This record gives sequence, C-alpha cells and structure tokens, in this order.
Amino acid sequence: MSQSELAAYIQDTLQAEGIAVVLSGGSAVSFYSRNKYVSKDLDLINANFARRSKIKSVMEKIGFQEKGRYFVNPKTQFFVEFPDGPLSVGEEPVKEISAFELPTGILRVISPTDCVKDRLCAFYFWNDQQGLAQAVLVAKSQKVDLREIERWSEMENKEQKFEVFKKKLGLEITGRKAKL
Repeated sequence: MSQSELAAYIQDTLQAEGIAVVLSGGSAVSFYSRNKYVSKDLDLINANFARRSKIKSVMEKIGFQEKGRYFVNPKTQFFVEFPDGPLSVGEEPVKEISAFELPTGILRVISPTDCVKDRLCAFYFWNDQQGLAQAVLVAKSQKVDLREIERWSEMENKEQKFEVFKKKLGLEITGRKAKL
C-alpha cells in the first residue's frame, strides 16, 4: 500500500468506529507533491478528540502496536501519529478538507492551501527552512489560494516571512501586496 492508500484505509477503519481523523503535516505534503517530498509518518489529526484508548483499540485490530506516541506495524515502513485537534493552522481553523477516493477508502486531507499554511507555520514560528521548502513545493505542485495565504500571514503577523515565501515562489512583489 502507498502512504496515501494506508492513510485512507486507516481513516475509513476509524470512521466506522466514529473516529474522525484528517491527514496533515509532512504526509499531506507527500500526497500533494506526488512524493517529491517523502514523509515516513502519517499525521492523522484527531479532529473529534476521540479517546486515545479507543484509537489504540481500533489500530490494534488492524495490526498496529503503540510505541510511544506512534503506532507501528511490521508490514509497513510508515508509522502513524494522532496529534490532538483542533484542526488548525496557526490561530485559525482549517478552512477546507479535501476528499479523494482511493482503492483502500476515502482519503481526507487538509486542502492544498491549508497544507501550505501548515508548513509555513513551522517556518513562521520556528524558522524551519524545511517547512518553507515544503510550502513552496506544495504551492508549485497544486492550485493554492495565494491571496488567502497572504491574508492569513498578515493575521499571524508574519508579513516579512511571507515575503520570503513569495520570493522562493518567484512571485513579483509590487508594493505591499504580492502580484498574484
């Protein structure tokens, strides 16, 4: 199974038990970049705050064992993490969940625009250059709403770092706003 197929399989299995999770983080970057960036983990955000014990029970039924904060299965190279919600980017909730039908189930993943915001959070708040590179990769691989990303960056008081992002994308800077 590919990373995305595994995520869809786990999501559908959890959904059948009333547990809603959404793919985010580096694994969303992998999906949207068609594996130009490779993540070894699946970040499935626990969107409805399900009890960890309930998640653990379902994961054990499909062959995963809890190891610290991750779940591992010897049949796959990918490990799974369930960060607690809320599903947000910076101070704002995620605006859109995209759904893709895969052979193993429905993949629910944050939108490409919110994926860029998620990766920019790492750059904006921790100066993570890998987060910046991942944001650029998704923005170049997918249709994203750059005006929305700019608006969000202003709300996060990160206009100067947004300028760095624009420059990495090769966008023309005209006055205060990006020429998008």
